[in-house]
Amino acid sequence: MSKSSKDIKCSFCGSGKQDTLMLIAGLDAHICDKCVAQANQILSEELSTRKNKASQSALTLMKPTEIKSHLDQYVIGQDEAKKVLSVAVYNHYKRLNQKVEKDEVEIEKSNIIMVGETGTGKTLLAKTVAKILHVPFCICDATVLTEAGYVGEDVESILTRLLQAADYDVTAAERGIVYIDEVDKIARKSDNPSITRDVSGEGVQQALLKILEGTIVNVPPQGGRKHPDQKMIAVNTNNILFICGGAFDGIEKKIANRLRTQTVGYKVKKDDLSVDLKNLYKYITPQDLRSFGLIPELIGRLPVITHLNPLDREALLNIVTEPKNSLVRQYKKLFEYEGIKLDFDKEVLEFIVDKALEFKLGARGLRSICEAIMIDAMFEAPTDKQQGKELYVTLDYALDKFAKSDLKKLKVA
Repeated sequence: MSKSSKDIKCSFCGSGKQDTLMLIAGLDAHICDKCVAQANQILSEELSTRKNKASQSALTLMKPTEIKSHLDQYVIGQDEAKKVLSVAVYNHYKRLNQKVEKDEVEIEKSNIIMVGETGTGKTLLAKTVAKILHVPFCICDATVLTEAGYVGEDVESILTRLLQAADYDVTAAERGIVYIDEVDKIARKSDNPSITRDVSGEGVQQALLKILEGTIVNVPPQGGRKHPDQKMIAVNTNNILFICGGAFDGIEKKIANRLRTQTVGYKVKKDDLSVDLKNLYKYITPQDLRSFGLIPELIGRLPVITHLNPLDREALLNIVTEPKNSLVRQYKKLFEYEGIKLDFDKEVLEFIVDKALEFKLGARGLRSICEAIMIDAMFEAPTDKQQGKELYVTLDYALDKFAKSDLKKLKVA
């Protein structure tokens, strides 16, 4: 007995034919236009999710030379550090694509530690690498880390940030890269026993050991101590690459002392005469890191050590003008928004570099000096809009503005 048109209803939502725009008939069921649209939306979202996961799992192998050429566009010099970083990232990609079978050689991850003076580009290298990666990437600060139970952040907060960068996709986070900045701040304070615990020094190093080596960590998704009742997320750190960076202020003395141990009295080996006293970082060894205050277990889990060279006058001058995001291009873009064409005299750029060298602030000091010179022009530019206006910064203008700023009162270190 066939049903009348009034008895026909959608098999999914139960809507009658009079309540729908269209009812599509099947063998023993009907579906309305609303349910078709909803099913189509669900299908599109599911296919999009699967496509994203497939694209993330099929990582593109970027060659070390390609990674380095990208770094060259944003970071001046530091070729040695760029090569080490490029090879590490490339090997990380290969490691993620490796299909481990029985009796096959398993590639171990090579965590990196970068040593260099402040303002030489450690954090910039990490940020620039993040732009070309197809894996989750996060930057963490080691200065806020303490032992569990003390005021500060647990080491698990590092993985919390990585989870946030991966949009809480655990599978994607487990093949990510983490940059730990200011790692020298967790060095052991002294070798002498103390009545107070070294909760932000050796204790943090001990807590980092298993995470760096590879283990399953229960990570609080919202941070450790603010939400104690939250559900933990298990993250496997075996495939997470860790890059550490620090200035290690004062380690040059330890390197110099080690190099001088090769001399006795006035007898100096010929090899010692070629030591570059202006850049002792290039001679850094795990022994120097241990004498600085890193425990041997942590050094062993950071097998790749690289250094960043101090920036000389030529390098600083190139930093001001050459990179894609150089200071000159940034200021030109700022004034371009106001309809003003900005240009600098070459002597002004040399003056900025000389002052940065004088204050020993590295590349970070360049921005402070530029701000002191350009602050008045940037203050007046938005209210004095004239199409086609040009501003040419001369040396006399720069000297006058810098003399009025507070930076001139800085003492040379």
